[in-house]
This record gives sequence, structure tokens and C-alpha cells, in this order.
Amino acid sequence: MSAQTEQGYFTEENSAEVVIGRNAACTDERLKEVMAVIIRHLHAAVKEIEPTEAEWFAAIRFLTKTGHMCDDWRQEFILLSDVLGVSMLVDAINHRKPSGATESTVLGPFHVADAPVLPNGANICLDQKGEPMVVRGRVTDSEGRPIAGAKLDVWQANDEGFYDVQQKGHQPDFNLRGVFETDAEGGYWFRAVKPKYYPIPADGPVGQLLARLGRHPYRPAHLHYIVSADGYETLTTHIFVPDDPYIDSDAVFGVKASLIADFEQRDDPARAADLGVGNPFWEVAFDFALAPR
Repeated sequence: MSAQTEQGYFTEENSAEVVIGRNAACTDERLKEVMAVIIRHLHAAVKEIEPTEAEWFAAIRFLTKTGHMCDDWRQEFILLSDVLGVSMLVDAINHRKPSGATESTVLGPFHVADAPVLPNGANICLDQKGEPMVVRGRVTDSEGRPIAGAKLDVWQANDEGFYDVQQKGHQPDFNLRGVFETDAEGGYWFRAVKPKYYPIPADGPVGQLLARLGRHPYRPAHLHYIVSADGYETLTTHIFVPDDPYIDSDAVFGVKASLIADFEQRDDPARAADLGVGNPFWEVAFDFALAPR
């Protein structure tokens, strides 16, 4: 028997073993391991599903259409990974946290580098549209000790569910974005507007798949953060609005119970004037605990 058929000839019963064996000469051990797992599970799925040839070709057409939707701005395969929960699973595996540290979630496609560095208390809403909101909190280590000089890169959708990069010419550049630094007590605060839920792109094959599965394409309202400090693991996460209609059914599975923040509506003209926001306003408190590097 030749080296190419060292596991025997291909049959329905031994299909995975034959294909894995054909890769025996691979010198990249990690690639060999990964492909063996993928082949084993893929063949097991096919044997369990027993697709017709028409169904299998439909799957190929779906993947082809998914690839055709990808360009420099849109990555339909990442969207597919998101709605299948794979993106969040990869994030969870790569960012396991010690007890007491804030949990992570996915970055999302709308982060912009070089957002303006702003002083604490600055208003990141440049067009003054939406319900005013004040966000404050502390950055600490996992033991609760304050971290001075930590950086918080913050961005969010507006009150209509759009990011500035989605509405060039309508929203100002860097609207609802800013980078803040914690004070000596680890404190930070800024002004913004209450964000709104929004749909992921649903005009392609992934959106069509969601519709056929009876699922909606919406993400609940949230604020994005990247929190970093010397000597600590960088944290990429969100905080979520608790009363959002999609808080329990995020299309990309990004919600974690520990990341649902307290949003309190205040009707206090004197306090609003002191904070420099309209009345009534939303007040949000959320602390971040970083894991040591």
C-alpha cells in the first residue's frame, strides 16, 4: 500500500481517518492538529445530517455568496462567525479572567484609531442630539486597588443606532468617541447620550439565514470600551443598557450579566446644571477591574 493510502481506501465508515492520514507529511504540527479536528467534526456532522446533494450544493452557494459580500469595509464571514456564537467563544477562550476582573466581549467593526484624547468630564456628543447621559466609574485591579493613569477608549452609537462612520457628512467625525485617563483615585467620567439598539447588516446571506432561522438581527444598546494600563491586560468590552428590548437576545451573543450597567434617569435641574447636561438626564456608573498581565 502506498504512503498516500496508508489509512486504507476511502469509505463512508473510515472517511475522516483516511483524510486525516493523507496529511501525515505536514510539518506544521499546529496546522496538522487543527485540520484533524476540523475534518473529524465536519465528517461527523455530514454523517449525522446526511445531506442530499442539492442541500450540500445549497451550502456551497451560501458560502460563495458570503464571500462575495466581503470587501475592505464589510466582512460577511466575521458576521457569520458572530451570529453562530463563534466570535464570542473565541473571545472567551482567549480572554479568560481571574476572579474579580471585568469580563471581555467582542470588539465590533466600528472602532476608530486615534480618537481625540479628552479631559474627564468632556462631552463626546458633538451634535447634541439625544437624551443626555453622564457616565462615571473607577478603574481598579482585581483586588479593588485604584489604577491611576489608565486609558479608556470609548465609542458608541447615537440615539438612532448609528456610528459616526456609518453617517459620514451627517454626524461629525469622531462623534461619540473619546479617550479618557483615570485620575489619582482611578476615577473617570464623561458626558454622552443614551445609545440605541441597532441591527447588524442584514441585507446579505447572513441576514437571510437569520430570517430563515426566525431570529432578529439586533444588538442591544451599549457603549464600547478598550481599557488599558501598564502592567495589566488590555480589556475590550461593552456595557449594556438594562431595559433594552434586545438585552436577552443579542444577535451576536455579546451580552454578559456582569456587563449590564445601572442606567438611572434623573430629574434634577440643579444637578443637571452642575454637570453641564440637559434635564432630565441618564446617570450611569460602571467600574472596571483589570487583570494583571
